[in-house]
Amino acid sequence: MTNLQQKLAIPPDRLEAVNAVFTDPNSQVMQDFLAVVAKYGAPEEINARHRENRKLENLLKKVEAKAPAYVEDLKWLMEQRDRGAFISVADYRTRVLGERARSMTFADDYAVTLEVSALQYFPWIRPMCERAIAEGSLVPGRFIAVRKMKESEADGDLPAIVAALDIIGASFVETLDTKGTDGSNPHLGGPATITGYFGGIGQPNEHALQWLDEFLYYYTNYGVQHVLNFNAGTILLGFLLYKLGVNINFKISVFFGSDNPYHALWIMTMAKLFSRDDGTTPLIGFNWSNSINNQTMELTAQFRKQLGFERVIRFEHHITETWKSIVIQPYNRRAELLEIADHVANIAAKHEGGDPEVEQTLPHPSDILDYFREKKEVIESGDWDALQLNFMHKVAAANHTARALTEKGLSFIAAPNLHK
Repeated sequence: MTNLQQKLAIPPDRLEAVNAVFTDPNSQVMQDFLAVVAKYGAPEEINARHRENRKLENLLKKVEAKAPAYVEDLKWLMEQRDRGAFISVADYRTRVLGERARSMTFADDYAVTLEVSALQYFPWIRPMCERAIAEGSLVPGRFIAVRKMKESEADGDLPAIVAALDIIGASFVETLDTKGTDGSNPHLGGPATITGYFGGIGQPNEHALQWLDEFLYYYTNYGVQHVLNFNAGTILLGFLLYKLGVNINFKISVFFGSDNPYHALWIMTMAKLFSRDDGTTPLIGFNWSNSINNQTMELTAQFRKQLGFERVIRFEHHITETWKSIVIQPYNRRAELLEIADHVANIAAKHEGGDPEVEQTLPHPSDILDYFREKKEVIESGDWDALQLNFMHKVAAANHTARALTEKGLSFIAAPNLHK
């Protein structure tokens, strides 16, 4: 078997053939890729624009121009952070476990990132933080947004959310508008064309480069660094952009359907081939399909470590899901997380819905389709408060996960600037 396995090694001449394609000055696909990048300048210039527009003072200027009322909320958030209004990790553990917490050793090397999706609107942040202060609960350490980017840019939510999450130290992933639901495939519609979606809505033809262009626009103008990625072509473009020297990051979306270790090996192999000399890759999050089991994560963790990516690529796993429009309910993977969190490193526990027992009692339970609604329509329909309540239940579910981890002597990552 060992001799047979040796046949899988890739000979150097195969890599030379691949390099010849990527470095061919007559390659149209490579020249088209480079032309999009050139619109924004050299990699050093692109990164400099990103850093400048990510500075808090410059984000605040953008907020002031679009939504001046938000500035007061951002100042309030900074004040609460600076005065230590939020519970510390040590005090949280004592709250959960009592005095025995002080003599326990927690598995910090396997800390689970508390993640919530989707943070659609800036006005949801202050109520979340006010509740955390009042209850001694936790603000998650990672958020995903799936709102229309142009809409969020226009009303000031985009720079305000980026600023707020920098203030609290949480990581943040945006979803670009070029995501396949923008009419990129003119032959697909609703349920009548459902079989056309089985290969993914995709980013056909010129849409992959449009995704790249859109990413660079928000990277340079708003400091957006992390985005969702769910098409094999745009994943490759992300690798190529990072290899050029542009410091973007992306995560594989659950909509990409990564549901087995061989799929993960394919993606991580490409990540290694296009990694930088320091061993880093732009792929920093790997959101698994809802169908995977713990064994898939355990097997993938083996070669993730071999490739040098254990601390680079985070496994993002749905613990809860929206009650409607995505999975058969009830769906709750918290018990499985507790089984794996003590030996597989760098996992994010993603909460896309509230706990099922809560969701089923709500007059407006969480619905994945709410992500694609326009803000104006949400307000006019009377659903604004319901959607905020859905978000708060997701944060509560993340807190329930933190408590369960703590009770088992496991560790979590909440917003690090708030929970010291």
